Amino acid sequence: MRAEALYFAGVAGFFAVVAPVYLRYGDDPAGGAVLVVCCLMAGLVAFFLWTQYRRRGRRPEDRREGEIMERAGPLDFFPPHSGAPVVTAAGMALLGLGVVFGLWLLLIGFAVLTGGVFAFVLQYADPD
Repeated sequence: MRAEALYFAGVAGFFAVVAPVYLRYGDDPAGGAVLVVCCLMAGLVAFFLWTQYRRRGRRPEDRREGEIMERAGPLDFFPPHSGAPVVTAAGMALLGLGVVFGLWLLLIGFAVLTGGVFAFVLQYADPD
């Protein structure tokens, strides 16, 4: 992940150089704000990738002698039967429609979305 961290650090550096120039000579303050946010977001991703590299070391795909078998095994656990994705999607749709049609629908969408998110988080929680 070292190479990816350096790539994103380069992107953050580019935006860090361009943003002050744009803010000084540009007429649009919103564009300058966008460039600053881009710089901060790229820096955040670079920091995350560098931290992961420091914690885990080099990955097999980063080494010339790395083998495919080194990354074999289960990827993650994916629940086979869960209603939480449908509830979350419905809540997000209602939330979006609530922005257009009114506060009452926005509040209903927020409640449904909150229920879906809690269902995602707590579906495999141990009750003890």
